[in-house]
Amino acid sequence: MVTSRQHVIVKTYRAVARGDDARALIDGWHLLHDAVAAGMAIDTVALAGMPPTASDAALIRGLGSQVVEVNASVMDALSPVRSPSGVAAIVVKRTWPFEALLARAPALVVIADGLQDPGNMGAIVRAAEAGGASGVVLTGGSADPWGWKALRAAMGSTFRVPVVVDADVVAVCDRLRAAGVRVLATTPRNGTAMYDADLRGAVAIAIGSEGAGLSAALTERADAHITIPMTSGVESLNAAVAAALAVYEARRQRTRS
Repeated sequence: MVTSRQHVIVKTYRAVARGDDARALIDGWHLLHDAVAAGMAIDTVALAGMPPTASDAALIRGLGSQVVEVNASVMDALSPVRSPSGVAAIVVKRTWPFEALLARAPALVVIADGLQDPGNMGAIVRAAEAGGASGVVLTGGSADPWGWKALRAAMGSTFRVPVVVDADVVAVCDRLRAAGVRVLATTPRNGTAMYDADLRGAVAIAIGSEGAGLSAALTERADAHITIPMTSGVESLNAAVAAALAVYEARRQRTRS
């Protein structure tokens, strides 16, 4: 039982929460179950108190020596969450090759270009998985999809969906187009209405940052511009909402008879 907030495990968890090249921090039983089910490598698990359910207890028994028991005070110190769930873990990040984005045909890729909000980032990854997208690629210095806030918003989807990080948006567009994937830039106005655009073939739908929108480099290289119809007076949609609507419109077109 670790009872000191000065213990090395607290320093380790805090450091990973701030950002680590190889590892990520998760908090919560749901995320831990999803990580294990997805075959993620678990570094350590910090546990405060008894597991709340039989399935949680079985999960902990299966992890064996990777589990460290801590008291509530230590859990508060090592977890960045305002109200820790009683379990936090460090997992090894999963890396995907660019080709994984194209493994499913026809490809449906979401490009998140310059998104700064980790909550939106995680929500986009979650929407991509729910809508059947083949993967997500992050460009232009987007928020870390493995940050703890993004992972909480993604609700486990990051463990399963190919997520590729490449800051060079020009290179991303070139690689997608070379693979036969059309790059579609979402714009608030003056694009082809999303419902009139053909999303049945291999496409990559680009979603811009919360404030500035898509970068000029991506906008210029897009094969077409699409717009989500909105009533007058509304300037734009939340990035995650826009991504979800576009992914589900593509799904609708691909599954209709």
